[in-house]
Amino acid sequence: MSPASSSNSDTTRGRQVYRLIWRWHFYAGLFCLPFVLWLATTGLIYLFKPQLQPLLERRYAHVTLATAQPASAQIAAALRAVPGSVLNTYVLPTSPQAATRVLVGQGNEVIRVFVNPSTLQVLGVVRENDRFMKVIFYLHGELLLGSTGSMLVELAASWTILMLLTGLYLWWPRNTRLGGTLYPRLRHGRRTFWRDLHSVTGSWVSIFALMLLLSGLPWSKFWGGALHSLRQTYAAGTATQDWTTGSASERAQIKAENTQAQGNHAMHESMPGMDMGDAPAVAGIDYTPIDRLLPVVAAQHIAPPVLIAPPSMHAAHWTARSDADDRPLRTTIELDATGAILHRTAFAQKPLLDRIIGYGIAIHEGALFPPLNQVLGVFTALGLMTMCISAAVMWWRRRPAGVLGAPPVSIETQYPRVLIGLLTLLGIVLPLLGISMLLVWLTEHLCLRRIERVRHFLGLSPGWR
Repeated sequence: MSPASSSNSDTTRGRQVYRLIWRWHFYAGLFCLPFVLWLATTGLIYLFKPQLQPLLERRYAHVTLATAQPASAQIAAALRAVPGSVLNTYVLPTSPQAATRVLVGQGNEVIRVFVNPSTLQVLGVVRENDRFMKVIFYLHGELLLGSTGSMLVELAASWTILMLLTGLYLWWPRNTRLGGTLYPRLRHGRRTFWRDLHSVTGSWVSIFALMLLLSGLPWSKFWGGALHSLRQTYAAGTATQDWTTGSASERAQIKAENTQAQGNHAMHESMPGMDMGDAPAVAGIDYTPIDRLLPVVAAQHIAPPVLIAPPSMHAAHWTARSDADDRPLRTTIELDATGAILHRTAFAQKPLLDRIIGYGIAIHEGALFPPLNQVLGVFTALGLMTMCISAAVMWWRRRPAGVLGAPPVSIETQYPRVLIGLLTLLGIVLPLLGISMLLVWLTEHLCLRRIERVRHFLGLSPGWR
């Protein structure tokens, strides 16, 4: 074979492989685009949680100028407002004028009660999962479909990762010209405009989008559940996992503070010699130790919001923990009923895996280095929306009549070993992606190419391999 023939053969094979990767990119986009638009929209809203949440609850920001009643009395008022409930957590007030937030547990439900700290008047009662930002959170993570929705979102996120990686390969410049990759060419007509809008946006956004997708996987049902099992094998005894997986109902069930201690004995810790008959209690449970704990916890200067929880079957002592969105700021302390600090755990003391995921989640929520983190999140979300819209426009304008418009594959095209290896590796790291890719390949290879109309519509050849 002459050098020229060899060169032509290599060029032809390169084009065939390019079309093969383009076909997987097309399939990924076909499935992902509606989900990406949904996730980008809900994620964009959730990015502004620090600004929106106080705005939505502004009527509880200034409710009193008088002296506050003891925290135990405020808790008692909240529990009376929700019959049959127990204390979940008491949110340490950040302002003496603001309403006190008390989270109470009723079975698997967590309910937030707003109490006037001076008059003990209940100002509002709302299920925690009904709060606006919580609804957005579950719309984003599980489409309000529980475990099924979580699996769908995880599957869409996995295919989006494939879509971004194949897109970077397809659009990466193969010559010295950067036009159409790093900046759009604005004088080449509408066809080039939409092509460049898609490719240039992808070039700038893909790395940020991949980071967001990977950092969101620990919350997912399948991948996150496997990660949780892995973590439990070596770090279960060192610290409590600081993130949850699965559906909203499953998250509610694992809330340690919502589980009563065995026989309620831990709830009755008290100062030596104290007469428990004189202590204010609700349903036989004594919450007066919190009055001694509040000044101790406040003196620790833990990043707000600080949640103070009574003992439970999962925690033998009172705990005070930061629930800051910036997870590296979180600290947890354990106290006995006298106010003595028994143990303090800072973020830096957590296992390495927990710290990596903590940083990832904080970045995902735009909380690690605000406001720049929020700006990058907005940039990425808008970029993903732009890519989806431009992809849909390109497909609609270029699609041949009567067919789907998937890039056709030649009869001679075979998967290179390197590509097979990369797809296999990606399928192992992202099992749902691997399983679904195998199903797509088998369906095309064994079924669809045998039906003439379907084969024509999908751009398959009878001898596709």
